[in-house]
Amino acid sequence: MTQEQLMKNLQVPSGVVDVILDTDAYNETDDQYAIAYMLLSPERIHVLGLCAAPFHNSNSSSPEDGMVRSYDEILRLLDLMNRNDLAPNVYRGARTYLPDEKTPVDTDAARFIVAEAKKHSTENPLYVVAIGAITNVASAILLDRETMVNNTVIVWLGGHAKDYPHTREFNMRQDIAAARIVMGCGAPFVQLPCIGVVSHLIATGPELEYWIKGTSKLADFLYERTVFEANKYAKGRVWNRCIWDVSAIAWLLNDNHRFMKSYTLPALIPQYDGTYSVDPTRHHQCYVYEINRDAIFNDLFGKLRNMK
Repeated sequence: MTQEQLMKNLQVPSGVVDVILDTDAYNETDDQYAIAYMLLSPERIHVLGLCAAPFHNSNSSSPEDGMVRSYDEILRLLDLMNRNDLAPNVYRGARTYLPDEKTPVDTDAARFIVAEAKKHSTENPLYVVAIGAITNVASAILLDRETMVNNTVIVWLGGHAKDYPHTREFNMRQDIAAARIVMGCGAPFVQLPCIGVVSHLIATGPELEYWIKGTSKLADFLYERTVFEANKYAKGRVWNRCIWDVSAIAWLLNDNHRFMKSYTLPALIPQYDGTYSVDPTRHHQCYVYEINRDAIFNDLFGKLRNMK
């Protein structure tokens, strides 16, 4: 890929683009919003499929359990949205994180990503949007580096802002090896950092109740799930919940910088000690540095309210 084409592919696409979403859907409440936002944006996004990513926290007993629960959650969302036509294109991903930077976790998800990438080109890339540990995408790169580098644009919500004291954000710290592969392979890469950037995307119970509760079965599911998660730790107190993952979808819709601002810089290098290092000779990545919270939520809530 030429430098000119790389820089072109780091820009927000115009028209409708083909997208695969890689998501740890059961990890939090914001993945469900992101899936809904993607499926409610056919004016710009043609969804080819969804892949379940591993995760391990209080909502899972292991990375494998997190992936399986996420797979089931994806199917639950598709059913709520009457999009069971996409169910055959939902794939189970990695049951473990990468063992090192040379060995893929060979899964149906990774092979699906590669197969779809082969149908695309540098001038007409596949957009792989990841909102969890990026194990599946890194495995796809290890399975077929040339295809993934030349035929995809990888959009990832991961890491913290580059000036934050550390990079131990949940998605990144689960699989640093995968992050290093993706950010170092040379594929066009868009990073949406969490704390310091997309951490502005938070919503409160009264706000969600006002804008989306009662407008659809899906909206009620999202509202109730958000309140349930918040009440686990803050019942009777003031709370807000992050809905960060929707920003990765919003980047695809970001014409005229209406949702966020970004610039390019030499691709950051995530280190195992929880820091970034910088090499000015590296290929460039797109780095999102500012989010327009209200504009994104206006679009998201409006689509949820007007869902047919």
